[in-house]
Amino acid sequence: MTTPDFNLLITLDVLLTEGSVARAGRRLGLSASAMSRALARLRSTTGDPLLVRAGRGLVPTPRAIELRDRVRQLVHDAESVLRPAEAYDLQKVSRTFTLRTSDGFVENYGPALLLLVGSQAPGVMLRFVQKLNKDSTPLRDGAVDLETGVIGYETGPEVRVRALFRDRFVGAVRAGHPLTRAPVTPDRYAGGAHVLVSRRAGVTGLMDQQLRQLGLERNVATTVDGFASALALARGTDLIATVPDRHTRNLRAGMASFALPFDAPEITVHMLWHPRMDADPIHRWLRNCVHEVCSA
Repeated sequence: MTTPDFNLLITLDVLLTEGSVARAGRRLGLSASAMSRALARLRSTTGDPLLVRAGRGLVPTPRAIELRDRVRQLVHDAESVLRPAEAYDLQKVSRTFTLRTSDGFVENYGPALLLLVGSQAPGVMLRFVQKLNKDSTPLRDGAVDLETGVIGYETGPEVRVRALFRDRFVGAVRAGHPLTRAPVTPDRYAGGAHVLVSRRAGVTGLMDQQLRQLGLERNVATTVDGFASALALARGTDLIATVPDRHTRNLRAGMASFALPFDAPEITVHMLWHPRMDADPIHRWLRNCVHEVCSA
C-alpha cells in the first residue's frame, strides 16, 4: 500500500478554507500552476472534485463539506504534536510519579519533598517504592519515573544522572552504649559486635577494607539488607551500625553517633532517570524539586 502524502492535508485545509486556488496559493507561497497541480492530486487521491466551478468562483462539493472540519482538526492536531511543549500550569497538573528510593531517603527527605511538591502542584502525587537493587530495568520499562541512590555496575549506561549530595559514614549505637563512655579508637570500634548492611553474600564491607589496612578485623554478628534495619537492631542491642550520615539522620534520632576513627570512603548519592523523560517539563520540574530538597 502506498503511503499517502500527508502534506496534502495542509493543502486541502487551506483550499477548503479559502475556496479559491489563487488565495490558497498565496497563503501557501505556491504559484497558481503549482496550486492547480496540488488540487489535481487531491482530486485523484480522494476520488472527488472537491471544488467545482460556479460562475466566476469555486464551490465545495458535498464530500468537501463533509471533510472540512475533519481536515481542519487533523492539521491542528499535527501542528500540536510538532510544536515545542508549552509551559504547564503546575496548579492544574494531575499526575502520579513513582520514585524508587534508597534506604532512608523517605524518612530523611520525604516530608520536605512532599511539602514542596504539594505547594507548587497540588495535583501531583508521589508514590515511593523501596529500592532493592541497582537494576535499571524499572526505569527502562516505565515502572519507575525517578530513582535515588549510588551508581553501581548494574546501572544502565543510557540512564541520565545528577548528583544530589556527598555523604560520609558514621557509627551509630544505642544511647548509653559502652562505646560512648570513652573516645572511639580503631581498636574499640573493631572490638565491638557489628551489624553489617549488605545485599550480597559474605560478611565484609567497605569498612572492613579500611580496618585491614590497620591490621584490624571487626566482629560481624549479623547482616541485614538496609540501613533502617541495621539501626533498628543497634537501637535495641549493643550492636554497632555503620551508616551514611546525611541519609540516615532522622532514622538515628535518639541514638548516639560518632565519627569513624579511620579514613572512610565517601559516597555520592544521585538521582537517576531514563532519557525518554529528559525533555518532559513536569518531570524536569520534579527533578529540580528533588535536587532543591536534597541540597538544602
